[in-house]
Amino acid sequence: MIDRTGLAEFLRRRRESLLPEDVGLPRGQRRRTDGLRREEVAALCHMSTDYYARLERERGPRPSERMIASMAQGLHLSLDERDHLYRLAGHNPPARGTVSEHISPGLLRVLDRLGDTPAEIITELGETLRQTPMCVALTGETASLTGPARSIVFRWFTDPATRHRYAPEDHPLLSRVFASGLREVATLRGPGSRAAHLVDLLLARSEAFRTAWDEHEVGVRPHEVKHFVHPEVGGLELNCQALVDPDQSHALLVYTAIPGSESHEKLRLLSVIGAQALR
Repeated sequence: MIDRTGLAEFLRRRRESLLPEDVGLPRGQRRRTDGLRREEVAALCHMSTDYYARLERERGPRPSERMIASMAQGLHLSLDERDHLYRLAGHNPPARGTVSEHISPGLLRVLDRLGDTPAEIITELGETLRQTPMCVALTGETASLTGPARSIVFRWFTDPATRHRYAPEDHPLLSRVFASGLREVATLRGPGSRAAHLVDLLLARSEAFRTAWDEHEVGVRPHEVKHFVHPEVGGLELNCQALVDPDQSHALLVYTAIPGSESHEKLRLLSVIGAQALR
C-alpha cells in the first residue's frame, strides 16, 4: 500500500537537498533557494510538473514501477534510497547487481559535468543507459532503443549502420572484441542469463557472429584510440577512457581528442552540429 505522506515528504526532502549543479543544471541569478524547483525535478524525471507536484501534495494516482524508477534516477538516489522510494509507493524494489539499470549517483554526477564531451554510461552488455548530447551527436541516439538492439554487440552483428560509424580497418578487431566480451559475460552470468539469451539470438541471426564465436577467444580488448566515422564531419580519432562501477556492472565511457589535433577541431564542429540538431 502506498504511504502518501512518507512519499511526499521523502520526495520533497530529496528535491530540496539537490543543488542545480548536482544534476547538470545552471544555477541562474534569480534562484532564491539552493534546492531544485518542482518543474526542474519533473523534467529530470520525464513527467509533467503537475503530476510531480501532486505527489508532493499527497495527491494523484499511485506511481507505477516505471515512474518510480524514473524518479529515482532523476533525483540521483542511491540504491538504498531507490529501494525506500519503491516501498513508499507500495512496490517491491527491483533486483540489485548485474541486472539493475539504476545508475549510481556518483557516475551521474560525473556525466552531468561532461556536457561538452562525448560520454555515455553503458551496461556490461553494451546497452546505453545515458548519453551526453555530444555523444548523441557522435554515435547517434542509442539510450532509447529497446529489445536486443539496445546492445551494441547485437547491433554490431545485425545492423550495418552501426558498423558504418567505425573505420573499416577496425572492424575485424571490434568483431573479436564484442564476441570475446559477450563470451566472458555469458560464462560469468551462466545459462538463462540475458547474456546467454543474446548469444542465442546472435548465433541464429549472424554468420559473422558465429564465425567470431567459434574462435572461443576471451580477453580481447579494444585499442585505447577509437576511429569513428561521422556522416558530417568525417573521421575522428578519439581516446576512450572508462570509469567502472563494479557494484552495478556499469561503465562510464568518455571520448576525448588530443588538443590541437584535427579530431579536436572536428569535435568542436560536432558540438555545433549537435546543438543545432537539438534546437
